[in-house]
Amino acid sequence: MAVSLSSPVTGASVSGFTTPTYTVVTDMAPDAATGKQWAVSALGGTQAGVNIHAATNPFTFTFDKPKQFRSLGKANPVTNVIAEVPRNVFKARTRKGQTPLAGQPYQVCQSLSQFEVAAGADVADAPNVKAMVSFHIGCLSQLSSGIADTLLTGVV
Repeated sequence: MAVSLSSPVTGASVSGFTTPTYTVVTDMAPDAATGKQWAVSALGGTQAGVNIHAATNPFTFTFDKPKQFRSLGKANPVTNVIAEVPRNVFKARTRKGQTPLAGQPYQVCQSLSQFEVAAGADVADAPNVKAMVSFHIGCLSQLSSGIADTLLTGVV
């Protein structure tokens, strides 16, 4: 199944927000050949002070695949070991405009998750690739409020 956001996106639990949802529309990714992008066009729930996407104040989610997929090399004929296993890198990025000080222009900030998959694992070990993604996103979801608090307070 391809990467695709269904609208609205249910936001993870974060202190101070009540039932956050994000209506998204399809947008053009910076690299349309390898990425998909969505922009937040409306908010739901209680999210006081949050802005939707605008040209000068972005609120987008982008998913990029590798420009060129790498293949698994040949094993050493003596040891039968593959010396260097290349990685295929996928990236999930959220961009959000943020105000550093009242009256100042928005600054574009981002959250980035990078997924590295060993070449060949897509065929030889699909369950463990899926487990890595499931666990990573589950951790982010469970920790969303704590991560938001840490970004604001600096306390881990």
